[in-house]
Amino acid sequence: MKILSIDKNHPKLNENLRKKSFEVEEDYLSSYDEILAIISQYDGLILRSRIPIDENLLEKATNLKFIARVGAGMENIDCEFAQSKNIFLINSPEGNADSLAEHAVGMLLCLMHKIRISDREVRKNIWLREENRGDELLGKTVGLLGYGNMGKAFAKRLQGFGVEVICYDIEENVGDDYAKQVSLVQIFAETDILSIHLPLTENTFYIIDNEFINNFKKNIYILNTARGKNVKTNDVIENLKSGKIIGACLDVLEYEQSSFENIDHNTDLQYLKQSDNVILTPHIAGWSVQSNEKMANIIVDKICKFVENSR
Repeated sequence: MKILSIDKNHPKLNENLRKKSFEVEEDYLSSYDEILAIISQYDGLILRSRIPIDENLLEKATNLKFIARVGAGMENIDCEFAQSKNIFLINSPEGNADSLAEHAVGMLLCLMHKIRISDREVRKNIWLREENRGDELLGKTVGLLGYGNMGKAFAKRLQGFGVEVICYDIEENVGDDYAKQVSLVQIFAETDILSIHLPLTENTFYIIDNEFINNFKKNIYILNTARGKNVKTNDVIENLKSGKIIGACLDVLEYEQSSFENIDHNTDLQYLKQSDNVILTPHIAGWSVQSNEKMANIIVDKICKFVENSR
């Protein structure tokens, strides 16, 4: 099989595929149009998010058997059209769930205990204790929107903090020892900390807006390590200003470019950057040394399994 890899990943990914007699070509610079011109030569495609895999490209991919996305989100791929062309879709959400869960806990503690603020002040010889009094996780209810690989890993990491974890998911019977599955009504009634673990679809685009936020009975913290466009940022800012949202941890932002490699700056982003009630990171929750290698190994295993099952 001839495979085209269009995004840089852990070197073990391509190395191990070659050891298994796959022919892998690497092209990390060609534009969409240049990939379009050559895609018909390949049986497989490995990518992250650099270019969109749309209907136009898939029409040209006349020999393509599979697309492997190194990561979880598949919104950069026209999955429905790919499946109609009998192209098998592969991703690796298991690979970065542990990293994301640890990052999420870290962001939350940093926000609630004012670690970033007080660290910055001490470096400037400012010693404020009462002003930096923290807020404990103990006794709070954490509500998870979505309970797949990421939500489950986060819920597991919360054990030991003395919190109650509840989750809402469109799939039935996904609750486990780490999170109790409840209705959305119960999420609104009980949540102190809302954590988003949703894919980006037509139904989840801007799901977190003013109307959604105002359904919560309590003032809440909000944590997003999923997709930036799950959240209507301007509405979050409005609720930060009013106090309905006590604080926000945002690893992803709706202003990210489609490749996730940069961000478009605007007044909303400027507000978030200046707010002491906001923790920002550049889409790195699942971006650890270990997850990089784990995702590579998972993709190799899934490609090999697909080929074996296709024989």
